[in-house]
Amino acid sequence: MERVDQLAHERRSAQFDVEAMKVVWAGSKRSLEISDRMARLVASDPVFRKDNRTTLSRKDLFNNTLRKAAHAWKRINELRLTEEEASKLRFYVDEPSYVDLHWGMFVPAIKGQGTEEQQKKWLPLAYKMQIIGCYAQTELGHGSNVQGLETTATFDPKSDEFVIHSPTLTSSKWWPGGLGKVSTHAVIYARLITDGRDYGVHGFIVQLRSLDDHSPLPGITVGDIGTKFGNGAYNSMDNGVLRFDHVRIPRDQMLMRVSQVTKDGKYLKSDVPRQLVYGTMVYVRQTIVADASNALSRAVCIAVRYSTVRRQFGAQDGGAELQVIDYKTQQSRLFPLLASAYAFRFVGEWLKWLYTDVTQRLQANDFSTLPEAHACTAGLKSLTTSVTADGIEECRKLCGGHGYLCSSGLPELFAVYVPSCTYEGDNVVLMLQVARFLVKTVSQLGSGKEPVGTTAYYQRVEHLMQCTCDVQRAEDWLKPSVVLEAFEARAIRMAIACAKNISMAQSPEEGFAALSADLVEAAVAHCQLIIVSKFIDKVQQDIEGQGVKEQLQILCYIYALSLLHKHLGDFLTTGCINPKQGALANDQLRSLYSQLRPNAVALVDAFNYTDHYLGSVLGRYDGNVYPTLYEAAWKEPLNDTVVPDGYHDYIRPVLQQKFRISRL
Repeated sequence: MERVDQLAHERRSAQFDVEAMKVVWAGSKRSLEISDRMARLVASDPVFRKDNRTTLSRKDLFNNTLRKAAHAWKRINELRLTEEEASKLRFYVDEPSYVDLHWGMFVPAIKGQGTEEQQKKWLPLAYKMQIIGCYAQTELGHGSNVQGLETTATFDPKSDEFVIHSPTLTSSKWWPGGLGKVSTHAVIYARLITDGRDYGVHGFIVQLRSLDDHSPLPGITVGDIGTKFGNGAYNSMDNGVLRFDHVRIPRDQMLMRVSQVTKDGKYLKSDVPRQLVYGTMVYVRQTIVADASNALSRAVCIAVRYSTVRRQFGAQDGGAELQVIDYKTQQSRLFPLLASAYAFRFVGEWLKWLYTDVTQRLQANDFSTLPEAHACTAGLKSLTTSVTADGIEECRKLCGGHGYLCSSGLPELFAVYVPSCTYEGDNVVLMLQVARFLVKTVSQLGSGKEPVGTTAYYQRVEHLMQCTCDVQRAEDWLKPSVVLEAFEARAIRMAIACAKNISMAQSPEEGFAALSADLVEAAVAHCQLIIVSKFIDKVQQDIEGQGVKEQLQILCYIYALSLLHKHLGDFLTTGCINPKQGALANDQLRSLYSQLRPNAVALVDAFNYTDHYLGSVLGRYDGNVYPTLYEAAWKEPLNDTVVPDGYHDYIRPVLQQKFRISRL
């Protein structure tokens, strides 16, 4: 079958150094080298095959996932990989499993909430995977409302033990990944009760299964909660249900870094500030933002390459049809998503710095930036995951009918990604937390308490409430100061309008509840400003590589102006810009799409994804879409036989009108 590289011409038309852009995307030359090496290591290993994943039964899929996880751990040890290399290898294996929760939640929880003594006991076992852990917080009846959890941990001073118990059906732990079939241990969150008093939710390390034969320990009922959305996808994860029937654990298995219970049942707070727990939360949310960038860039890579290969309509005088990517309707939907992938990458980089900064401040007992950092990470988690989930689905639509095939990689990518809009905080609930913080910040204006971090622009409240945009030509929208001021003015005016309306309600809580939809929009405006400002900061740095900085500037302005176009109502109703300036922004946006077009394929090449990792016949590097689609169809298990198994029983009787008609 003839193979023609449809993308070679596109790559020749690139106006920048793709290798240099790969370094920018990876973060450093060292990170690129490690990432590239691990990606190729995984792609070349037949154990990590995944092209048949969507056709496997749940049991076969799960067993295959266990095999891959064990093989990955074997290779990590054989090759003596560093922590960074091992993390990248697991990333490119690209299959949700218990390992994600072990390293991503169980270990950080012990590091963040355990005493030094507890860390010395538990972390070496976890690092060697001699125990496998998960994070059991969510219950059947409560998710977002952590303070409503019902599982109890009652201290018994006679035996110096906690008694862990599930008093109701709704107190059953429900959803923790790795819990259903694999984890031997869990960090359990339960209501601490001692001396007859409920001290609220605390963490406890609880062994769930025997280390000899893996059977559940006495008093523990545990299993998988069932098949989830999509083929393959997150069904490789054993999300679990867990119930306790008066399970006893030693007192020292309560995570005691910030509080403890003494032998005689007294509840004590330690010298370590409770706020230290927030450091772990910032870390986890930072990784979620990074994951958003990875998932969105993957979908965009598939959609850009396929939109370039696919031709439809527009043939003249017997010539070739138009490439789908050349239609302006395709560009206006696709290019803002490409820009968003880069934007999320850079805000994710900044969040790594923020985590380090917050950690250092916490260790120095400086909590001044903590509320802002908490609100910022909550908002960015919410915004990036919502945009990414919607963006993956948009990329599927941008690939037309073929995008609906599992072999396109997009249905499974969507199904595996979309739970991130719910875990680690429901996205709407998180935005309301951001809004509450913004309203509080507004109330403190003029009190002498200066806004910090991403709310520092509130210090210029008088100017931002009065300023008017001075854009007169389309190219004026390419001035960073103009874009920033428009986004700052929109965000602060929306927040202040909400605060004013709340102040007129009978009580703040009633006002907050009544205005919750408006408050979410104000929080979104603030978070979009953060991402725009961090993207602008990035493109104002010195960036190596011919043409690289220019392409990033184009992407930056596409990101900002596409948001302005999408939320034009906000900018107009708050008086930040006038209708003419809104129209000029759209004119400039169309021009930016045209400038981006010759570089689109090269910009997704800079993600440096192997065909194995992409897992898409539509997003192949060589552009050989149609022959591969055709070959993939014949690998479908239904095609193992020419005549289907049910022919004699069900098709032939219909065709020959030979039915056994039952007589009632």
